[in-house]
Amino acid sequence: MRQAMWALGLMVCLAASGFVVNGQGGGKPVSGGNPTPGTKQPDPPNLSDRMTVTGCLQPAPKSAANSDAADPNTPSDARFVLSGAKGVDRVPPGTGGSTLAVSTRSSSYRLEGIDSQFSPFVNARVEVSGEVKTSVEKTSAPTLLVEFIQKTAATCQP
Repeated sequence: MRQAMWALGLMVCLAASGFVVNGQGGGKPVSGGNPTPGTKQPDPPNLSDRMTVTGCLQPAPKSAANSDAADPNTPSDARFVLSGAKGVDRVPPGTGGSTLAVSTRSSSYRLEGIDSQFSPFVNARVEVSGEVKTSVEKTSAPTLLVEFIQKTAATCQP
């Protein structure tokens, strides 16, 4: 009787482990690289439009576009600016050489991103890397879609 119970227990354990291993397989494999079928993926970045600049990060002047009602988790180019900007030649070869990047060099940039990306650096000297975007308004500062930001000094004083 004891041997039969031992054999039955062993069979139950083997069956249970088979179910667990079988359940680990998961569903249908993803093909084509698009995890959300039917959703258009963004275009890859244009490396020649990337640049690195240093300057003073400041809140943008208040306007309807950056009012307090605006969602701080929605990317915007209306809430922060980089003033006193100077180009830095610390980017890989092939970047920053596009016609757009060269023609939009400026001493001031609008910074596009979410508030939490910029708020720790307000009124500090920073180094910013990103992709320059075409501006709809020719009179405003060019927009830099920020991909990387780091503090280089605690204040904006040179």
